[in-house]
Amino acid sequence: MTRKYWFVLVILGATFATWGQPSLEMLIGLSKPSEVWEPVPVTVHFNERGMPSDAQDLFAGESLSQWRTKAGEPVDWTIENGVVTVVPGSGDIVTHERYCDVQLHLEWRVPEVDVSLEGQQRGNSGVFLQSRYEVQILDSFDNPTYVNGQAGAIYKQSPPLVNAMTAPRQWQRFDIIYSAPSFEAGAMSKPPRLTVLHNGVVIQHDFALAGTTEWIGPPKVVPHGCDGLLLQDHGNPVQFRNVWIRRLDDVAGRPHGP
Repeated sequence: MTRKYWFVLVILGATFATWGQPSLEMLIGLSKPSEVWEPVPVTVHFNERGMPSDAQDLFAGESLSQWRTKAGEPVDWTIENGVVTVVPGSGDIVTHERYCDVQLHLEWRVPEVDVSLEGQQRGNSGVFLQSRYEVQILDSFDNPTYVNGQAGAIYKQSPPLVNAMTAPRQWQRFDIIYSAPSFEAGAMSKPPRLTVLHNGVVIQHDFALAGTTEWIGPPKVVPHGCDGLLLQDHGNPVQFRNVWIRRLDDVAGRPHGP
């Protein structure tokens, strides 16, 4: 304890001993030095889908104009009544805009069970932060597979804490808090970190990634800047709706980076 605060405690003790219990006015006066009044946080509002007013709607109306293929071409995925469906074989899609630290909300659902498919073949897709770090999308309802590849896994790095999957054709919700990595001299000085909620349940808690989420081989560390959000075509007609993103670097007043 510093000498300053020790002195305050001595004065308070002497005051209480002399005058008894302090008045409300005295307590309010003592609290004021630790009060912070500005800058005042911006007020956000919410639409009927629960999207905050400072978020970017990534599936606005009937348009996929905010997305492209990895080759920069228009997207062939279909959109109907606000629901986007992967067209198997058409390729992954990525946002035109690039992001670093974000809050991401997306809702997804897998097709009815095809009994000829199992494990990684069933309802497979993924959402990649900065196009490199995958949170797995999969039908993990009564569908055993390797646990660091089931729904909500940080692919091949961290199994989910619990399996929060509900039945096929029901909408699943991911809420993701992502902190982008930093690099110095070609090495990772600060790892990317992920917190994930699946259907309101924490399944990843501030997990530090070792690098990219690779199918084969160990994670890779390749320096990069802000990059697009990527949704994977893994050959299954997985569906998405209500996808929005908030730039946390904007909220905190920090620059986006390169």
